[in-house]
Amino acid sequence: MVTFICGLLMMLGLMLMLLAAVGFIQDKKMFTSAPKEVCEAILPKPERFKGQHFLGWVIMMIAFLCFIAALLFGALDGIQNGLSFVSMFLRFLIMMLMVKAFDICFFDWFLLCRSGFFPHYFPEVKPLLGPHLFGFNAKSHLLQILVFIPASLALAGICMLF
Repeated sequence: MVTFICGLLMMLGLMLMLLAAVGFIQDKKMFTSAPKEVCEAILPKPERFKGQHFLGWVIMMIAFLCFIAALLFGALDGIQNGLSFVSMFLRFLIMMLMVKAFDICFFDWFLLCRSGFFPHYFPEVKPLLGPHLFGFNAKSHLLQILVFIPASLALAGICMLF
């Protein structure tokens, strides 16, 4: 149950990160993971209200705190309950895979390919978006999933030191 709650907290962090970047900060440099043609079409946007970018950075910091809190809570709970190295490894791996599944299903499949979320903030990209984009970053997703294995092993190893 703790693993699931921590994974949900990380998913919340990822959602806040997207909201901060797209809705408030709106800096083209933050969209490097978007399809190349979409990234190139994004035009600079003025602040819609005073403090918009600052608010975006505050939301971004809260998003990072969600990730840190989830990892710390998962680690501390595992240490307190005497979880084994394998259990800790699986906990961290499951948390990261939950976030990746959320990224693929919600961000890529729904927000990028089927909703009006991005065109709401960047109308110039509307003609470029659609279901044809799903899977454009499959290699990147696979690489990230492969990186999750040693990252989870390292986090479990660190927990075993306590």
